Amino acid sequence: VQLQASGGGLVQPGGSLTLSCAGSGFASGDTFDLYAIGWFRQAPGKEREGVSCISHSGMSTYYTNSVKGRFTISRDDAKNMVYLQMSSLSPQDTAVYFCATDDGVLGRGCSQFPEDDGMVHWGKGTQVTVSS
Repeated sequence: VQLQASGGGLVQPGGSLTLSCAGSGFASGDTFDLYAIGWFRQAPGKEREGVSCISHSGMSTYYTNSVKGRFTISRDDAKNMVYLQMSSLSPQDTAVYFCATDDGVLGRGCSQFPEDDGMVHWGKGTQVTVSS
């Protein structure tokens, strides 16, 4: 399984940005909708933290407290995509953002969120910088 995060950039405080995570490389019989997807971020000098997670069905979503009401996670399994809509951004949201999946059918879903213990496939991050 390969993941590619995109959509990062420079945005002013109070602005909005939508990140995308594209999944690929699934084995025969394995599909994107079997995987829970999480978004994590790492700011300079800080540990990686969980931002949001969506279950494989899309029925359950989870957010870390600092982004509740500002960020929205969603998925489009027909396109093998997960999105993170971010609004009311502040400089504290500046970080490299990563998407990751659990182990599919054998995975833990979002049960470990906001910890990343259950995530086994990681994509390269995308930089989000919030600055005036």
